[in-house]
Amino acid sequence: MTPRMVVVGTGPAGVRAAQALVQAGLRPIVIDEGRRDGGQIYRRQPEGFRRSHATLYGSEAAKAQSLHRDFDALHGQIEHRSETLAWNLTAGQLHTVHAPSGRTQTLAFDALIVCAGATDRLMPVPGWQRAGCYSLGAAQIALKAQACAIGSRVVFIGSGPLLYLVAAQYLKAGARVEAVLDTAPALPGWAALRGLLRRPRLLLRGIALQAALRRAGVAVLNGVQPLRIDGSAGDGVSGVVVRDARGIERRFEADAVGLGWHLRAETQLADLARCEFEFEPVSRQWLPRIDDCGRSSTRGVYLAGDGARLLGADGAEAAGRLAALAALHDLGHEGGRARFAAEQAGLQRTLATMDGFRAGLAQAFPWPHAHAAALPDDAVVCRCEAVTAGELRHSVRALGSQELNRAKAFSRVGMGRCQGRFCAHAAAEIVAASAHIPIEQVGRLRGQAPVKPLLMSTQEAGDE
Repeated sequence: MTPRMVVVGTGPAGVRAAQALVQAGLRPIVIDEGRRDGGQIYRRQPEGFRRSHATLYGSEAAKAQSLHRDFDALHGQIEHRSETLAWNLTAGQLHTVHAPSGRTQTLAFDALIVCAGATDRLMPVPGWQRAGCYSLGAAQIALKAQACAIGSRVVFIGSGPLLYLVAAQYLKAGARVEAVLDTAPALPGWAALRGLLRRPRLLLRGIALQAALRRAGVAVLNGVQPLRIDGSAGDGVSGVVVRDARGIERRFEADAVGLGWHLRAETQLADLARCEFEFEPVSRQWLPRIDDCGRSSTRGVYLAGDGARLLGADGAEAAGRLAALAALHDLGHEGGRARFAAEQAGLQRTLATMDGFRAGLAQAFPWPHAHAAALPDDAVVCRCEAVTAGELRHSVRALGSQELNRAKAFSRVGMGRCQGRFCAHAAAEIVAASAHIPIEQVGRLRGQAPVKPLLMSTQEAGDE
């Protein structure tokens, strides 16, 4: 019998996974929450927009165009279900809902390849609950999907390559970028540099972005400590205050702020599939355990792309193809087994290079956990539920919550619409610091269905 194959996501990993399955003679079901393919990094503009690939994607234009062209070539050979959320996962079944119609379906599968991607990793800054504060990804979506900026005077705060990429994209689009404020030091250590040199062209591209921002007169500061985002409830953001590397307070006028500290993997479906997780000390986050081909600890579930390992778009393409071929091999598909044997070693070498570069990035742009631990008591940590750092510390010191899910039960942190996507990492750092225990002992928020809110009009599911 023909195996039932389902792919979640149409970013770089999902497109290459679907392509591998089609090349093996199968017709997979491809689920994506977006209206069009490309994921976040290669997000396609809406129909009717006519901006060029060079305008939208800059130095990555050729890669974006190749991915889009290859996905277009799959039409008619896959069952593409756009605007469809994979909201739950049970044994051998994926539960989906088509957003425009509210119609739900339950898809049985023999192999599921989850390419869920990643979202911004956010650090609370006092005042970040004000109107005008966005994640870097949201700021990027505004440009790509809506052709507009998040404000007329924008400050970007955070760390990692995306910080400089989004700032450069805004500058190129004609927006006024007041400052780029990086919490990472200006010069990486030797260990970080060794990892970054695994991909020298990408390293040079990042240096070029920073240089272009400085030439344009944008204030680019390294080693800053974010102190607060000024503004009011009625008018939103009015400015940003940081302490620079010399210990001097500096204020930048702004009506919008973009925040982001690299990325966090979207692991909700892996959690619902009961996959095992492991703590990664370099990035200080929990990731699903996978083997070198993308197999999870749950039979029939394969994980690829930034939802499993944060290897960037190039790494996601290789990981998506490898996971699809591994699934075909495991199912005994004759053509798939031959392709797996021929390509496995090369794809794994590519992923090893990407992983070395990833480790370098994590060390060059570290997650500023000490900033989270030092947040003032009145700083909002969970924006959905308005939970403050002081309330979290109270749950630890007065109520004995030394595990993140217990702290959630007492404080409601992570109970809101985002289910901890924005606040969980910082909340864990606060709990660990308050309890005087290592961060890995705090654990992680457990995922629950639905992974995102469902509309009240959602209809009863039908099996397929």
